[in-house]
Amino acid sequence: MTCLARPSCFTPVRGGAVDRLAVENLGGVGVSASQSSLRQSPASFRERLADAVHASRTAMTAKESLRGFAVSAVAGVFLALIGAFGTNAVPVVPRLAYWTGLCLAGAIVGTAVSHFIGREGRADARPWLYGALTVVGVTLPFTAVVWLVSELTFHGDVRLAALSLYLGPVFIVTVAMTALNFLVQRQPVETHAAPVGAPEPRFLDRLPAKLRGAELYAVEAEDHYLRLHTSRGQDLILMRLSDAVAELEGIEGAQTHRSWWVAKAAVEDARRGDGRATLRIKGDIEAPVSRAYAKALRAAGWF
Repeated sequence: MTCLARPSCFTPVRGGAVDRLAVENLGGVGVSASQSSLRQSPASFRERLADAVHASRTAMTAKESLRGFAVSAVAGVFLALIGAFGTNAVPVVPRLAYWTGLCLAGAIVGTAVSHFIGREGRADARPWLYGALTVVGVTLPFTAVVWLVSELTFHGDVRLAALSLYLGPVFIVTVAMTALNFLVQRQPVETHAAPVGAPEPRFLDRLPAKLRGAELYAVEAEDHYLRLHTSRGQDLILMRLSDAVAELEGIEGAQTHRSWWVAKAAVEDARRGDGRATLRIKGDIEAPVSRAYAKALRAAGWF
């Protein structure tokens, strides 16, 4: 039975980024800079591989994922103590090892599956679809893992006919843990100021030439692109918001919305309307605050 770690944060689906870029270019606004963003040479295989390794390592070691692993471990202890699904006859020590081991293994599988499902950002605007795909993506392969471990642990032999009996319990636990992690992880992803003397964030190396050296105010997701709001203007780069936030560590800020990251130093004011908060940041820019993140950001002194 699998206990799922948190779903990662992914770039949302919003139409029109490419069209808006084309209009800007045709209208003569930011022609050279915007075109240069799209003319960047394709990354080499080594660069793509390095980015993939970095993204995978970030997904597994991010604070939010580690919190999910902790939730899964606690759930494993709870399931062991209550003797879930008929395991109450097993001595407590092996029962604890069985349940916490499966839950932590499920957390790792769940993190990998959720990262794979959301790699293009298409499911982020449909969280229920994302959750359903995650449940299916974890349940099907992990049922075989639970079946094999359980049969060898409790029966000393592998009964092929018993495989289907594990599908229901694995599905139930996966649904419960996916829902629990969705609730637990409703916290904004924060980035922190770098200590004195530390190198600048890796993300700043990705700024187009015209924005190099500018103060970064915010990053906004548009389709598969990111709109960079800086003291020297705006531009688009091709990248996912979740990967960008991971590289922004070193600048104090937070993901205020599924499609926005904002630097805390850039916030000038905040207003509320229709039950929602909006941050006014430098450059006369307004960034939305998700209702799910509003309480935590308010407690952190953002507004």
